[in-house]
Amino acid sequence: MATTTTKKATSKDFIELENKHGAHNYHPLPVVLAKGEGVHVWDVEGKKYYDFLSAYSAVNQGHCHPKIVNTLKEQAETLTLTSRAFFNDVLGPYEQFITRYFGFDKVLPMNTGAEAVETAIKIARKWGYEKKGVEENKGQIVVFDQNFHGRTTTIISFSSDGDAKRNFGPYTHGFIKVTYNDVDALREVFEDNDNIVGVLVEPIQGEAGVIVPSENFLDNIRKLCKENNALFMADEIQTGIGRTGSLLAVCGDCTCKGHCEKQSSYVTPDILILGKALSGGGYPVSAVLANDEVMEVITPGTHGSTFGGNPLGAKVAMTALEVIRDEKLTQNARKLGQIFRDRMEKLITKTDLVCLVRGKGLLNAVVINDHPSSSTAWDICVKLSENGLLAKPTHGNIIRFAPPLVMSEEQLHECCDIIEKTILNFKK
Repeated sequence: MATTTTKKATSKDFIELENKHGAHNYHPLPVVLAKGEGVHVWDVEGKKYYDFLSAYSAVNQGHCHPKIVNTLKEQAETLTLTSRAFFNDVLGPYEQFITRYFGFDKVLPMNTGAEAVETAIKIARKWGYEKKGVEENKGQIVVFDQNFHGRTTTIISFSSDGDAKRNFGPYTHGFIKVTYNDVDALREVFEDNDNIVGVLVEPIQGEAGVIVPSENFLDNIRKLCKENNALFMADEIQTGIGRTGSLLAVCGDCTCKGHCEKQSSYVTPDILILGKALSGGGYPVSAVLANDEVMEVITPGTHGSTFGGNPLGAKVAMTALEVIRDEKLTQNARKLGQIFRDRMEKLITKTDLVCLVRGKGLLNAVVINDHPSSSTAWDICVKLSENGLLAKPTHGNIIRFAPPLVMSEEQLHECCDIIEKTILNFKK
């Protein structure tokens, strides 16, 4: 009797399925991933790669961290969702845990990064009207050029990204855009406007190409906000939770060595926005933290989410934060980040193809010496994938490198060898 064999689907098959049935809102590298563990991922054909993107820093704790996975399984078998129509036995402990972890009075739990940014905007506006005394509907929030805070209608209204913004109007008013890392421009805006309720900033601009501001930039924002009775709002969705070698990027090089139960940073935001690695990639979890004087403007009915603060997400987030603390991943990011940048600086001396490396901790980027409209950075990333390392270009000629924080020094050097070999042998 003849037997029939089922043909195993290939990478090409899965790519064709996405292209046919999915909206084309992303342009991924031609790699189809099927498995992840720690710093590695495997494609459907079984090829192994180093992951140097970490799902845009959502998997700081590494792919499928066993403690996070076990927590997910256990809670999924117990209680997943109640909505906020009722109390549950996980949310309160989570709220206590995360507020103590980051040193704030209150947290408003949400699901995605964009939701968290929207939440922070709403809180700042309501605070401005009810606490600062700004006339209703006149409040303004200062943002910075080349920002990336998400892709909702409100957020793209102040985006510098033409693709994210074009043909999605009419746009939301109430935002003033100034040049990133320009304190004088920010000071000038405050001088001309009494209706500013907050300043929204990425401590390091990740999507813009890992733009690290000058040493005193964030501290000056904090001072200007305090002088003008406005809220300093830090979007740490990508930079927070150990990625930059400090618990938060706003911590700078504080003496807590990467973790403290009560934040001892040199600049503390009035509103802290978190997401991505808050769950270690196991489940969508985001959060907005603030002290009582700010958060008390949120009252029943003013904001919410069916899934925000659900038991499954809350339990996973606690474990994800414990992993960062207990495995000293923040300290590891600080150490390995310096090694990576040192290796890339040496690479620059060997080739004209790379002209700059910048970053902090394990959030880094190299600038390719070609026009942003060229395909060079993309082509290099394709070659890197062929050599077993996954990275992605941003802003045309910049390649972002952000591996999971569980990476070892030996693995990092192996990855630097792959990057060096690929770039030195690359031909346009």
